[in-house]
Amino acid sequence: MMLAAIAGVTLAIGVVNAFSFAQDAAWRGDNYDIGRRLFWEMSSIAVILLLLPVLILAVRRMRRTPGFAAQAAIGAIAVLGFSTLHITGMVWVRKLALWLAGGAYDFHFSLATVLYEFRKDAVAFVLIAAAIWLLESRRELKSAAVASSAPPSSPQPSSPDLIWLRDGTSRIRVVPRDILWVASAGNYIEYSLADGTQHLIRGTLAAAESELARFSIVRVHRTKLANLDRVRGVDLKPSGDFELAFDNGQTLGGSRRYRPAVASLGSRTAPAGSATGAS
Repeated sequence: MMLAAIAGVTLAIGVVNAFSFAQDAAWRGDNYDIGRRLFWEMSSIAVILLLLPVLILAVRRMRRTPGFAAQAAIGAIAVLGFSTLHITGMVWVRKLALWLAGGAYDFHFSLATVLYEFRKDAVAFVLIAAAIWLLESRRELKSAAVASSAPPSSPQPSSPDLIWLRDGTSRIRVVPRDILWVASAGNYIEYSLADGTQHLIRGTLAAAESELARFSIVRVHRTKLANLDRVRGVDLKPSGDFELAFDNGQTLGGSRRYRPAVASLGSRTAPAGSATGAS
């Protein structure tokens, strides 16, 4: 994208210059051969476009180098190299093209001619390098904005049998087998473990469901997930709702909408007097 944008602007400038020079020549009464003037401009621009990767590398090197003096030194070396390569390449492109057309090209090499071309090259280098610098700055700002807006990634489990819960600024490592149920609580989700501990974690139940499904922790209610591996009985109600009895004595109610998720567990009435989990 950067190369295309700079190439488009450079080509447009070359065309405008060619017509401007032709118009000036016509006003002076000189030969205003537009085709030849377009050839001069396009041969020069073709070499500049071939040198764009070199300019991009030079600008990136300047951006990574601390200190204005060091950056200026890199820029001075770059502009000298750019001008040398541009003049050399431009002359040979013109010589080759005119030789193939049966003509000849004489650069009229002299110090004055080289200084004339160098002055134009220096201006072109500054303008193109400034454009590259601005585009690079914009790209970096955009990347930084995307990075800052992305949610912080949670630590990855050290093994497939462990998950991490992010509780504020701390992380809690949990064995999925120890989870009895998970319930939504506004903007938070509550994890209830078999040992009676609970963790209130900011997040959504849908995200927890996606992460925990591989551990047989499935949705049994619009606001609840249950660990089917810890269920020792299920009581199916006439209304279609059901109640799960966990292996530590706690129970959890489920709705008929999610009854197929526990259908394979069979039917068993939970013992009376068992502790009741969040409903």
